[in-house]
Amino acid sequence: MEEESSQVADHAKTIHDMEEAAEEDRDPESKPLNQPLLKRSRTLSSNPLAMVGAKVSYIESLDYEINENDLFKHDWRSRSKVQVLQYIFLKWTLAFLVGLLTGLIATLINLAIENIAGYKLLAVIHLIQKKRYLTGFIFFTAANFLLALFAAVLCVCFAPTAAGPGIPEIKAYLNGVDTPNMFGAATLIVKIFGSIGAVAAGLDLGKEGPLVHIGACIASLLGQGGPSNYRLKWRWLRYFNNDRDRRDLITCGASSGVCAAFRAPVGGVLFSLEEVATWWRSALLWRTFFSTAVVAVVLRAFIQICSSGECGLFGTGGLIMFDVSNVTITYCVMDIIPVVVIGIIGGVLGSLYNYLLHKVLRLYSFINQKGRLHKLLLSVTVAVFTSACQYGLPFLAKCQPCGSSLSETECPTNGSSGNFKQFNCPAGYYNDLATLLLATNDDAVRHIFSTNTPTEYQIPSLLIFFALYCILGLFTFGIAVPSGLFLPIILMGSGYGRLLGIAMGSYTNIDQGLFAVLGAASLMAGSMRMTVSLCVIFLELTNNLLLLPITMIVLLIAKTVGDSFNPSIYEIILHLKGLPFLDANPEPFMRNLTVGELADVKPQVVTLCGVEKVARIVDVLKNTTHNGFPIVDGGVVAQVGVGNGATELHGIILRAHLLQVLKKKWFLSEKRRTEEWEVREKFTSIELAEREGKFEEVAVAREEMEMYVDLHPLTNTTPFTVMESMSVAKAMVLFRQMGLRHLLIVPKFAGGGVPPVVGILTRQDLRPYNILTAFPHLARPKEGEKEN
Repeated sequence: MEEESSQVADHAKTIHDMEEAAEEDRDPESKPLNQPLLKRSRTLSSNPLAMVGAKVSYIESLDYEINENDLFKHDWRSRSKVQVLQYIFLKWTLAFLVGLLTGLIATLINLAIENIAGYKLLAVIHLIQKKRYLTGFIFFTAANFLLALFAAVLCVCFAPTAAGPGIPEIKAYLNGVDTPNMFGAATLIVKIFGSIGAVAAGLDLGKEGPLVHIGACIASLLGQGGPSNYRLKWRWLRYFNNDRDRRDLITCGASSGVCAAFRAPVGGVLFSLEEVATWWRSALLWRTFFSTAVVAVVLRAFIQICSSGECGLFGTGGLIMFDVSNVTITYCVMDIIPVVVIGIIGGVLGSLYNYLLHKVLRLYSFINQKGRLHKLLLSVTVAVFTSACQYGLPFLAKCQPCGSSLSETECPTNGSSGNFKQFNCPAGYYNDLATLLLATNDDAVRHIFSTNTPTEYQIPSLLIFFALYCILGLFTFGIAVPSGLFLPIILMGSGYGRLLGIAMGSYTNIDQGLFAVLGAASLMAGSMRMTVSLCVIFLELTNNLLLLPITMIVLLIAKTVGDSFNPSIYEIILHLKGLPFLDANPEPFMRNLTVGELADVKPQVVTLCGVEKVARIVDVLKNTTHNGFPIVDGGVVAQVGVGNGATELHGIILRAHLLQVLKKKWFLSEKRRTEEWEVREKFTSIELAEREGKFEEVAVAREEMEMYVDLHPLTNTTPFTVMESMSVAKAMVLFRQMGLRHLLIVPKFAGGGVPPVVGILTRQDLRPYNILTAFPHLARPKEGEKEN
């Protein structure tokens, strides 16, 4: 923890120095990713800029807190048993639809990728058989160039938020960060077709991350009734017009995406629980499991249909499956030594991969900031380089003779799949490197995971394979196409895992294919820092519980080693994008600071009266960007022991609700409290759930400025509050666990002349480097300890 705090302190100092040298009028789009996008000063900043996908956007926090105003209370009390049953039924129906649609789209993506990539490889192999090597190279490179260009054009021109895996943004959304346009219809369409183009182009990326994003997009669109411009106004959908229920649906979508990628329903649920979800409860666990079960049934049905050859080249492929249920797995106590070694190697290599990828992403940010053309050129350059390596490197491998136990139909093979590809070899020989490189990524995983093949792959070929995918894994992620990190890391890990299996030789009873599986698991744990979900995913992939003990050991060791060097890859990406993600564990220096001290370095809190003038509301909305305003009533009857002039904190009102008041012109000619029926005639709880609206769209006449508005019925009367003496660490834990947007700070002492609210905390105020910028002395003790 002390090292982490020192790193945060050093990082804050570096940021401060860079900002002093930066130009004041710099375009936000040109800011590189190594600089946090928030403009800071010696006071706490709240300027919400971040990278969403590949575009700088203004972001806000989500309202996961229940807004308990008078309208909400009346709506809740008036709900009948039928309406409650409708709400429950609709939640399960939407969970079913999320699983069904995610399974169908995942199947279509797999069908498209396997057929496009399969027929492309068949054409290349046909040209190689005719010794037309140059023509084969030109065709292979041109096909991959066009497919990658197609995916990049979609992302760059139509939906920049579809680039990348989307998992960091989903993780931020479930943490309470509203990432605009991240789950729209355009993003969904581009993600689907972009994934097909990018993966079919042979790029070193997977469809697993995009499938998680696709599932989340489907869930979000279903919950809000479709795209923003064409939303269904179905009466039942009003129940889901809030951030809390949409959060649950997106969690179901993320779980369904993982299940669709690996055919691992339990692993999908645990992935959401361990990696992306900040807030969890048992009812959500049931619904996510139901969604993933639907996905598994859909995938199983299509695999059964396609096994008869009715899906082109798809067959039983397209889904990573490594069935070792028929393989006898034996290991003894001494086999724990190579298992520990592979776990340590996975942790070291995983943290090294995170470090190098961080540098590459910073480099790519400088290239991408130059404009769309440079993004396209970067994507197609990586595609051409990948194609040249995949086609040219197999010529370096020596041809291996087919074993006597193999029939002529098994070795060599000239189809799009098969463990013994002939490539440029004579009859009766095969090229082991071509088997791994001239195949789809899923087939490459199946080949290198294959068991009972101790002599199939030679050490030089595996070294080339491992080195190539280490390079491609670094330089492919970050280009403007939908991309996932799961498969590149699996390919890298399986390469060194199989190499270690060959090195161990007769010293272990573990098969080389199982070493490849353990290598992939160790590198994923070393990079992504997941344990439980990865363990279950690999068990569902391998279909054998005998692997459980050694898989657990590998994952735990790899994660422990990786954590001692740097954060997980998703945390690094979150930081680079500037998304205000709140970690579960506060920094140690936060315990040395109170929320009252934070309030002192912020601008004075803007409050409104319970019955406020229209002119005052217009002025506040025009001159501030705050999204919440405390409602304070003066002249209340003082309690015993409290002096005259006491004030009361009635609650907090949202900016969106103030805009609704001005739009509907709910004005009073005299200063008075309204009756409950007056409010219900003008507003509904459905209208107050809407987040859209800008101040520029509101028109208020001059004579209306002197009128009044009763804000009491629209005020959340039960906001979360903390004493000004509470530590920032404790306040941050409360803020994160409750999914808050605003946290009011109240004084420790009450009395006449003492304001009922000292300040208001938002997500930006609780970010560590924002705090260190305003309080640099908090980092000095740690820096001194580091120097000593």
